[in-house]
Amino acid sequence: MLIFCVFVSTRSAALLNRLRLNRGNFDQRGATATEYAILVGFIAVVIAGGVGVFGTSLGDYFVTLTADVAAALKP
Repeated sequence: MLIFCVFVSTRSAALLNRLRLNRGNFDQRGATATEYAILVGFIAVVIAGGVGVFGTSLGDYFVTLTADVAAALKP
């Protein structure tokens, strides 16, 4: 009976250690996922800002181009 108790207690300790190690890995994965999410959000904001500036600049270019073409076609 004593051998059975020792076996059960060592198995329990091993299982507890395994659970602790796994919890540590999940904590690390969660931190890494959060860092990537923040990074992706920042990149999205930068891209949106760049597209907004580029779109405004491109719109101004076409307005100028339209005015120049209209002026060139007037007799």
